[in-house]
Amino acid sequence: MLYRQFFKSVIDRLLAGAGLILTLPAFLLLAVMIGRRMGRPIVFRQTRIGLNHAAFEFLKFRTMTQDRDDQGNLLQDELRLTPFGRFLRASSLDELPQLWNVVKGDMSLIGPRPLLPEYLPRYTAFQRRRHEVKPGITGWVQVNGRNSLTWEQKFELDVWYVDHRSLWLDVKILWMTVLQVLRREGISQAGHATMPEFVGSPTESRRDG
Repeated sequence: MLYRQFFKSVIDRLLAGAGLILTLPAFLLLAVMIGRRMGRPIVFRQTRIGLNHAAFEFLKFRTMTQDRDDQGNLLQDELRLTPFGRFLRASSLDELPQLWNVVKGDMSLIGPRPLLPEYLPRYTAFQRRRHEVKPGITGWVQVNGRNSLTWEQKFELDVWYVDHRSLWLDVKILWMTVLQVLRREGISQAGHATMPEFVGSPTESRRDG
């Protein structure tokens, strides 16, 4: 219980701070490469939802262009995702700026991935339980299929983590994350460049417990 209430946050910020210092050369190199290949902005910023449904500014290295159609609308993700962007995603290097989110206290190293504000009214009561903990850079979903899973499967795993989180589980997830990144598995769902939008669970599969 002490780990959940106090030590997890302290460990998160210490490790994230150390990670920022150690990866500073990589940060600078990636920033230059992204700027040359895709232009500005270097960092993608977006509002996401965290602990207790609080909104925060989520950071990632940019992986897609700003290409638009004749009407000024952004093209589909698969058309804007560059080869270099695919590499960043496959290696999870695009997630490095989230170490700053952890230092700030918006995120944890381990937890459910932060999602978009517009998803909030689409959750069941069961699915909303994922917001009982801080969102993470990696989590139980990421080491059990990542984006190859359906939304419903991901939410089941998120809530399982909420109920079972511990120091030893977090250590296990960190280790499994390293292996997952090396294998580069589950980066996207079949037929999609990224995870498709969550539009709500089918009525027959909704859990409101």
